[in-house]
Amino acid sequence: MSALATLGLAALMVATAFLSGIFGMAGGLILIGVLLAIMPVPAAMALHAVTQMASNGWRALLWRRHIVWRQLGYYSLGCVVALIIWSIIFFVPDKPVALLCLGVTPFLARILPKGLQPDPEKPLHGATYGLICMSLMLLTGVTGPLLDTFFLGSKTNDRRGIVATKATAQVLAHGFKLAYFGGLAAGVSSLDPKLLVYAIIASIAGTTLARRVLESLSDTQFRLWANRLITGVAAWYLLQGGWLFITR
Repeated sequence: MSALATLGLAALMVATAFLSGIFGMAGGLILIGVLLAIMPVPAAMALHAVTQMASNGWRALLWRRHIVWRQLGYYSLGCVVALIIWSIIFFVPDKPVALLCLGVTPFLARILPKGLQPDPEKPLHGATYGLICMSLMLLTGVTGPLLDTFFLGSKTNDRRGIVATKATAQVLAHGFKLAYFGGLAAGVSSLDPKLLVYAIIASIAGTTLARRVLESLSDTQFRLWANRLITGVAAWYLLQGGWLFITR
């Protein structure tokens, strides 16, 4: 990549990490869309995994005192089960189906009966959503807005607890994704080492800049805008997936 293209990509990584640093979501979705447009798929997936592990890992470190380890444990159990199942099946859906699945899942979670609404405090809910979200990660490369819907279901966590716990869960999920897709190793080796360094630095910078903004938000404002982002992202997935399904 040219120096100008690398600089532009680094700026984009700072911006998307900043967005995710505030709400814990959306930045990775924007970034993977751009990377897939300018890079081969293996390289794009590999660079995306590296940047997401860096930004989420740094976010988890910044808010480590607010991580709810109990909720993370329930969720991680479901992730491990999903990894085992899909390692045996190794099914990969086509793109329209994957996008439709990502788009519809948060809406399905919202219309569930009150007793079945996502609650990270419940072990069965944590394991179930871990299994579903990790399955989406392995099948599509991202978890989509369902993971955000799950952690926003907490009645006890404030905005910092939600962002910190979700960030730690994402580090785990992207690590599993790297292990699952052995081919990503080839994607990493094809990238300029300097680009990987820039990606990590940019992700940490964007996440750090977002900290003050997150502190200034109230929990009510955070939940309001986070839910709006989830709805917007899910609707975009449905529109894109529906269009590809119709026109293929």
